[in-house]
Amino acid sequence: MSSNMLSRRNVLTGLGTALALPWLESICPEARAAKVDSPEIKPPVRMGFFYVPNGMHMPDWKPKSEGELKELSPTLSHLAKHRSEILPISGFELRNGSALGDGGGDHARSVASFLTGAHPRKTDGADIRCGVSVDQFAASRLSYLTRFPSLELGLEPSAQSGNCDSGYSCVYSSNVSWRSETNFMTKEINPQALFDRLFGNGNSKEQAENQAIRNHRKKSVLDFVMDDARRLQQSLGSVDKRKMEEYLDSVRDVERRVARSIKLEGKEIEMPDYARPKGVPSDFEEHCRLMMDMLVLAFQTDSTRIATFMLTNAGSNRAYSQVGVSDGHHDLSHHQNDEKKQQKIAKINTFHVKQFDYLLTKMREVKEGNGTLLDNCMLMYGSGLSDGNRHNHDDLPILLAGRGGGAIKTGRHLKVEDKTPLCNLYVTMLETMGIDAERFSDSSGRVTNLG
Repeated sequence: MSSNMLSRRNVLTGLGTALALPWLESICPEARAAKVDSPEIKPPVRMGFFYVPNGMHMPDWKPKSEGELKELSPTLSHLAKHRSEILPISGFELRNGSALGDGGGDHARSVASFLTGAHPRKTDGADIRCGVSVDQFAASRLSYLTRFPSLELGLEPSAQSGNCDSGYSCVYSSNVSWRSETNFMTKEINPQALFDRLFGNGNSKEQAENQAIRNHRKKSVLDFVMDDARRLQQSLGSVDKRKMEEYLDSVRDVERRVARSIKLEGKEIEMPDYARPKGVPSDFEEHCRLMMDMLVLAFQTDSTRIATFMLTNAGSNRAYSQVGVSDGHHDLSHHQNDEKKQQKIAKINTFHVKQFDYLLTKMREVKEGNGTLLDNCMLMYGSGLSDGNRHNHDDLPILLAGRGGGAIKTGRHLKVEDKTPLCNLYVTMLETMGIDAERFSDSSGRVTNLG
């Protein structure tokens, strides 16, 4: 297989398997056509949104001064090795997360408006209404470029109905991504289901048949594609050969961990076609990191360029024994200025940030072009609430990680004007993705000093 026969859309095919390739200079058509006077070929820019619930302990989150990140706040100090790759931004407001006459329900609104900028209709019935989220706005315009327009991921299941927050449907509390005003995007929480979706060939019957064969023979998905991989490697340069080896190793590692995670009492559970809680690891951190590993693979293979990730649902009352917190997170967020409760909230915030640190580290390890996968990403981390006790939606805890292909100047703390619509950031991110967006939802302009 000569290099001029390879296309950017090449996949390794095997028995019931379709495996997308990482970004390789040897098979990038732009790289093959590049002239001497334009040697730099840029990989695609990816965009991800990471939601954490119940606000933040802001004194431990917010950097003390603007400009260069010379000193990190206590919570952000756990991203110290990524100091040059992060950009905390203060001053954003999510106005439509506020009551606006609708009374209680700030937790539900903090999710429903987080990526939409819209004020959700207060209902616990079927007449839900919100707005198009920024990820789906982008997906609708870039879907022709990747196998999956977007991925919606999380660690707690999406609800389809019910009353979860002062008369607001549980739909609002557990889904951050909206394709239309009335159509939300259910998130995937099952690592095995996500793996099969990313690396299956789309034919459910054939996948089921061949999954049975693989289980019987105790072979990895990759065993069926190694012949094609070896032929392809003969056509690659030394740098890409090493990338291919690293990539195949990482996929195999994830598959092994997924297989381990779905065993209970020594017995493998037959996984359904949709996410079920018993199909995920019982350990929250392992679950989180498995999902993040596969998000890295999805971005690395250009299977998608857009993703959302909810660490937990709005108002989550999960306890975090991993860090010595036995109280429920939501209960603690109503701290009434109790210092001990605030310290526990800070521990939970730190635990969440450490998971994000894991993701950034994995992305930084993937080399792309003249930089890394992280260099070519815009990953927004934050919450639609600031202080969980006050239920305020201004001066939100927002962080960008990654340089957006060179468009974002990181390694500093940026302060925008107070009560700047969060959707102003989305307009700028959309434009960085190459999407023409004069406005998005309640935006009033752009964030002009990201670069």
